[in-house]
Formats: sequence, structure tokens, C-alpha cells
Amino acid sequence: MPKEAKTLVRAVGRLSLAALMLNTVIGASILGLPSLLAALLGSLSPVGYLVTAVGIAAVAACLAEVASQFREAGGPYLYARVCFGPFVAIQIGWLTWLTRIVSAAAVADLFVSYLAQFFPIAEAWLVRAMVLFVLIAFLAIANYFGVTKGTWLSNVFAITKAFVVVIFIAGGLTALLVRPELRVIPTEIAAASRDWFGAVLLMVTSFAGFEAALFLSGEARNPRQDAPVALLTVLVIATVLYVTVQYIVIHTLPNAASTSKPVADAAEHFLGPFGASLIAAGALLAVLGSLSANMLHTPRLTFAMGEQGDFPKFFAAVHPRFRSPYISIIVFAVLLVIFSVVGNFRWNSILSGASRLLIYASIAVALPILRKKQPHADAFRLPGAMVFVVLAVVFTGVLVTKIPHGGLLVLAITFALGSFNWLWVIRYPKPPSKIPARAIRLCPQERRIVTKC
Repeated sequence: MPKEAKTLVRAVGRLSLAALMLNTVIGASILGLPSLLAALLGSLSPVGYLVTAVGIAAVAACLAEVASQFREAGGPYLYARVCFGPFVAIQIGWLTWLTRIVSAAAVADLFVSYLAQFFPIAEAWLVRAMVLFVLIAFLAIANYFGVTKGTWLSNVFAITKAFVVVIFIAGGLTALLVRPELRVIPTEIAAASRDWFGAVLLMVTSFAGFEAALFLSGEARNPRQDAPVALLTVLVIATVLYVTVQYIVIHTLPNAASTSKPVADAAEHFLGPFGASLIAAGALLAVLGSLSANMLHTPRLTFAMGEQGDFPKFFAAVHPRFRSPYISIIVFAVLLVIFSVVGNFRWNSILSGASRLLIYASIAVALPILRKKQPHADAFRLPGAMVFVVLAVVFTGVLVTKIPHGGLLVLAITFALGSFNWLWVIRYPKPPSKIPARAIRLCPQERRIVTKC
């Protein structure tokens, strides 16, 4: 087999990387979160997004420099392996993998719920299971045939989803300007610190996902330049969209905190029944887009762990013709079907919020360690880096102390699974591929690897 057939193909450009991040970040939460935030913060809920964006921006800034030093698949798992060693890397890998599986499973379940608005029979157990199987199989097959097709599918859903959100925003802002009788006074809530922490945890989940797109660093054309630009672009766009949607909902929908589908109900208020149907259809596209993005990037995590010898080697298999990590894609698809059939949305919320905080903290701490290990790396350098590192660590550290007991239990179970995985690795060691050496950028002056990890 030719050597190039055993490697992934670099087919993801800057726009595709940004679209993939946006497709992951702007998921189903934008359609359901406004009511939960209205209940916690009332009229101040749009401000909550700005507060959260500051903390997330610090994490994203650290990630921009860290990610620019790697040209291989793996994302936060690979960064942790280079900086902290196999044990921490395996823990980060398990946290990330389980989070992506359960998050995607909950999103798939949400797809069936929205589909039932048009076809009520979709909620029957057998029909629901069949819909989930067909949906996930379709996305898995598209990505099985190569990253180009998977990226194209992700781009289509990202553009369509953005178009629907823009329609909602344009219709809402226009209605507020030309039809003042539609404006409602949002509820004033004396939010306590507990309410603010709870709201920020929810909003962290809504912003989350940008780091997952960097699982594809092994297929990105120029991760050094593309990752920082894509991160900044997506963070700005996501913040504007979230703040604007929240503002429209609380100013056009009476009792916004009491509905389970705030965006659709608000659209019906100022666009009529057709607008509500349009937003419901948009919800399906948003959910489908999020699933498409997950199917594209999550298998690259287990691919990287297989390459490193931290997972069974077959996870790192590359299809000889389509150059895709097809075994990792198949395994992820099977697990996604199982979790989506038996899982629930609440479990996803607990796990994703708790695990992401630890992943984000590991990214921030990795920055100064990488600078010490690779002082001459040809990578993006974040100005005032330590300010961002401290802000990111404080932001995640404070929120970790507010994780509910259910989330702590999930973290403990995940840690146990990762520890068993680590014991298996040291009991049956396998020679890893030379990813860390290839991942280090070369100094343009010396053209050699300055520091090995």
C-alpha cells in the first residue's frame, strides 16, 4: 500500500475550518437556551452572554497558540499528551470522547423531537429508533467516503443554519422597530450569585465545541495560520448571534421563561404561523448540522489515540481509497445510535458542562508548558499570553466549584474509565507513532526540530 494511503489528506481550508467550528458551536442550544436564561437572569440575560464570552475568549486565545503548534489530529488530547504525558492525555481523551458522544446523542434525540412537530409518529419508540439509525448512518456514510465530502456536508448545513438564524434576527429586529406594539417588557429578576453561575455554566455549554473542530488538525491545510483566525471569527459571530437572539426573545415573547421552544414561539409572535414553521424547520437543520459536524471531527480523536497507542491500534486505520479514519467513524456511529436511543438530554447537559471545564483548563495550562518546551517553535504567539492563561484558569476553576453533584459523579466515572485505559496501556505497551516529533513546528531559520517532547 502506498505510504500516502496510510495518512489523512489535508483538505480542510480556513473557511471550512471556521464553518465547522460555527456549525458545532451554533447548535441546538440557540433554540432552547433563551427561556432557561430568561428564567435565571431576566432582562440581564443578554449581558450574561457577554460575561461568558470574556472567559471563553481567554480559553480560545490560549487554544489559538497551542493549536498552531500541531499539525496532527487529536486536539486537546494531543496537546495534553505532549505537555502532561499519557495519563493526563488519556483522561482528557476520555472526557472529550464521552462528551462528544453524549452531546451528539442528545442532539440526535432533539432532532426526533422537532421532527415530531411535523410527523407525530416519529416519537413512537420503534419509529424513533429507525429514524435515528437512518440519520446517523447517512452522516457516517458521507464521512466514510472521505473528509472532503464530510466537510462539504458540514459547510452546507452551516450556511443553511446561519441563513435561518439571520431570518429570525432580521424579522425580530424589524418587528421591534416598525411594530412597537409587539414589544414586551422583560421580567426584572434580582439574580443571586447562584443564578449567575448557573447561567454561565449553561452558556459555556452553548459556546462549547470550537475546540472539537481542531481534532482535524491532521487534515487542515495550514493550522498555524488558520486556527487563530477561525477561532476569533467564530467567537465573534457566535457572541453576536447569541446576544441578538436572546434580546429578541425576551423583548417579543411574553413569559419567555415558561416555554420550551422560545425561538419558535417568538417567531410565531412576530412572523405568524409560517414563521413558526420556518423556525421549526430551521431547528431540524441546526440539529442536523451539529450532528454532521460531530460525525466529521469526533472520530479524529480516537484516530489520534489509536496512533499514539493509547487506544487499540485499529482505531487509527485509514481507508486505503478514501483516506478517512473509517474504523473510528464506524465505532462512533454505532455508539451514537446506542446512546441516542437509550440516553436523554439532561445527562448530556451535566456531562458536557463539567467535562469541558477541565478540558479548557488543560488547554490554558498547556500554553506556558509548550513555550518552555518549544521556545523556537514556528507557531502563532499570543500577545500578553499569561494574562489570558490566568483569566482562563480562574474562569474555569471558579465554575468547577459550582458543578452539581450529578456532574461530579459523571466525572468520577469518566476518570475511572480513563484510569483503566491507562493501566491497559502500561500493561500492554505499544510503540506510538512519531506524532509529537512531527507535530512540532520547525524553526524557519534553523529548519530543524529545536526541542523534542
